[in-house]
Amino acid sequence: MPGLTPAQVTQFHENGYLVLPDYLTPQQITSLIAETTSLLTSFDLSTHPLTQFTTGDDSKDNKPHVGDDYFLNSGDKIRFFFEPDAFTCDPADPTKTVLSRPKEKAINKIGHALHSLSAPFEEVSMSAQNADIARSLGFRDPRVLQSMVICKQPGIGGAVPPHKDSEFLYTSPPSAVGFWIALQDAGAGNATLAMYKGSHRRVSGAVSRRFVRRYNEDGSLAGTGFVENEGEKFPKGLEVEEDVEGEGEVEVLDVKAGSLVLIHGNVLHKSEKNTGDKSRFAYTFHVIEGADGWEYDGRNWLQPPEGGFSRLYQ
Repeated sequence: MPGLTPAQVTQFHENGYLVLPDYLTPQQITSLIAETTSLLTSFDLSTHPLTQFTTGDDSKDNKPHVGDDYFLNSGDKIRFFFEPDAFTCDPADPTKTVLSRPKEKAINKIGHALHSLSAPFEEVSMSAQNADIARSLGFRDPRVLQSMVICKQPGIGGAVPPHKDSEFLYTSPPSAVGFWIALQDAGAGNATLAMYKGSHRRVSGAVSRRFVRRYNEDGSLAGTGFVENEGEKFPKGLEVEEDVEGEGEVEVLDVKAGSLVLIHGNVLHKSEKNTGDKSRFAYTFHVIEGADGWEYDGRNWLQPPEGGFSRLYQ
């Protein structure tokens, strides 16, 4: 049967995520890894602004979230964002920083329009198989956006603190679903996903904050940051329950290469730093509802390219 089975749909709505093993063929995995390797080795370092990807939630370093033009204007481009831990002081000039490793081993992620600008990633993203999944989940006019390869480089791949995807890709009401595809095995010790089971159905699962563009008084961009969400906080039709002590436990996923993880936009999830000696490549994109009755917010950090976000139903 195309799409998800009724049992899989029920599991997704109960847990907030669903793992589908063997979603990609070995040939597709090889193709996407080859494309990723080519992109990592071929981009021009001499013209790169050396933008680092930071979450803004890292209390240890207290660094603001990435918010420069290179990041904010990446929605219709393929751009490269460095791991902060890939830099070190220049021995010749301690006031400057330089890469501590080859550029292809220093990238945090590649984004954010792989689904429309890279043929191998477009084939995997804009597939009839994904359209069938979206139909199973009730999407009327799904739009694909924010596609990226998360590299999780060995030893320096940074942790991603607990978050909800709808905080970053907010529609009113919330509608985001993440499609997270392991290109390499992801398990304990290798920065795999950790899911707060059922958290999307609890009062605490509300989208209470938003990640938005910030502006100066003169109207110029001042970067990005979180603000309180004053709009709708749960998707249409979601039955919200009170928080119960002992529920919403964290499940650390063991995800084999080629598996797809569907992630509800309100479910809390995270990943740890990669302290191992192997990378953990994963390809992820998001789907939001584009039909009448849902509005993509104009303050979101990621704004639609000319022509709008890609329609999954062709």
